[in-house]
Amino acid sequence: MLALSLEVLLLASPATLHEQAFRLERAGEAVASVRASCERCDWGARGREGAVLVLSVDGSESQRVVLTRGARGDYRVLLGALPAGEHRLAIAVDERHSARGTGRVRVESVGIEAVAEGEPGHETLAHAPIVHTRKGSLRRFSDVPLVAWVETHAAGDGGRELRYSIVFSHEDGGTPLDRLMATWGRATDVELVYEVELDASGRVRRAGYQGKDHVMKPFAGRREGSHPVLYVVTKNNMLSDRGPGTPRVAPAPVAFSLDGVSREAVMDAHAWTYRVSGQEVRREGRVRADARPGSGRIPDPRRFAYLEGCGSVSETRLAFEVAVPGESGDVEWHASDGGRPDFRVARDGCFRAAVALPEGVSVSEVRALRLRAHTRPPRRGERPLPPGTGSARIDRINLLFGLDADDRPEPSVLRWTEGAFLEPDGRPMELRVRPD
Repeated sequence: MLALSLEVLLLASPATLHEQAFRLERAGEAVASVRASCERCDWGARGREGAVLVLSVDGSESQRVVLTRGARGDYRVLLGALPAGEHRLAIAVDERHSARGTGRVRVESVGIEAVAEGEPGHETLAHAPIVHTRKGSLRRFSDVPLVAWVETHAAGDGGRELRYSIVFSHEDGGTPLDRLMATWGRATDVELVYEVELDASGRVRRAGYQGKDHVMKPFAGRREGSHPVLYVVTKNNMLSDRGPGTPRVAPAPVAFSLDGVSREAVMDAHAWTYRVSGQEVRREGRVRADARPGSGRIPDPRRFAYLEGCGSVSETRLAFEVAVPGESGDVEWHASDGGRPDFRVARDGCFRAAVALPEGVSVSEVRALRLRAHTRPPRRGERPLPPGTGSARIDRINLLFGLDADDRPEPSVLRWTEGAFLEPDGRPMELRVRPD
């Protein structure tokens, strides 16, 4: 990692919150860690959702940083490829996109690091995307990129593939929230945004992005250095390699392996993302205590039991049920699919799903878990498959947990690793979670 010399300067103008000079001994990818506070910011409160900062490097605008984390938070962002020598970072408030009632905004500290070519981590930083937000989304304080991560996989002839994904605070379109919770176990929108395959010497063999309708398309757009410039163009955060010059963001990706876990494990590692997404859906009126499957609304995310399992399905779909104490003293079973085939999990590998519990009941009170496999519904123009068609296997249950009053994940109450096949449309597999 490059050595840096820093000098914090006096405020250059009333609009500037922070300005500092720094020197790079060698060219490299620069990353800034910004600690900012916002006196009255509350992502769940209309009129004071958050402030938006503008970062400029050497006099040119770099990106926006949306203060989603309330009174105080740390934000790690890419400044991009910079040459050796003197540089200057300036941070100001974007009055146009900030909420009016945020109160005083302060930049408490900024740490700058740089990684030179050939050093560990340089390659994954160098190819990380810069993303223009969808038009109007910042003003609505919705669909904000929260965390970016990168996975590295081996490719042919000594090459490697880098896959970049982003956790967005929610999505204004796409899968309705109630189905999203049942089949993905979250209120955020998690999307693969860009992938690039490099040869053994680091040259780009191919590059693509996730476009409209979840179709991977070859990247043919503009780059800044090695960074692809992408544009969010749909309400469910699909992208294009061309678009309008909307405010852009550049979260620094964290390296993350998904071996044996779901994509939502990235949220667990950044637990504050649950709170931001929960605040957003409550603010947007998507939460109702009496919400039912199919309404597009959900009970509060803090009322849900969240399950992570790993397995495989063929011509089948998965759902789970939890048993909790009922008012009469007997147990009551609550199903993640609500009896709806479209609310079932339809993918191999590790997955998340969630089910709402009765008001006042916590995951710590769950006594048993059932997993069911259902023959998949027919596709358009297809005859229904006979009952019992297909196969399903659960390899393990990694987690069963709830959220606390601050929307943070609580400790899991179950881990199971024995593995078992499920009979499609047959008897469920039942696991004891706690004694009666």
